[in-house]
Amino acid sequence: MYTDDDYKDKLTPEQFQVTRKKATEPAFTGKLLYVHEDGIFYCICCENPLFSSNTKYDSGSGWPSFWQPIDESSIKNIEDLSHGMIRIEIVCSSCNAHLGHLFNDGPQPTGMRYCINSASLNFKKQTPGK
Repeated sequence: MYTDDDYKDKLTPEQFQVTRKKATEPAFTGKLLYVHEDGIFYCICCENPLFSSNTKYDSGSGWPSFWQPIDESSIKNIEDLSHGMIRIEIVCSSCNAHLGHLFNDGPQPTGMRYCINSASLNFKKQTPGK
């Protein structure tokens, strides 16, 4: 079990604020927003596989968006009543890192939009045939 001090040593200040303190990176600033290569998006804190590039799409929101997690058990949904809104917060099921929020305005086949902070993710490109 990592402490805040452990995460401060491991993460950049922005990654720490997003994943451990539930901050949000500014829209259209995340390094993974425009990634269009084949690969897997992992939790920046614990390397839990979260999303596949096969489910990533451009929502126009300013954050990487996915219509489905790599596995439902890789994330947890938590009711978020902050900022005078009712939303669903998405956290990593392994280390409880804040990832972003879930909205029901995404594309088919799920109709869901997992709106995720780039700062909470690590992308690993897949080599064809592997």
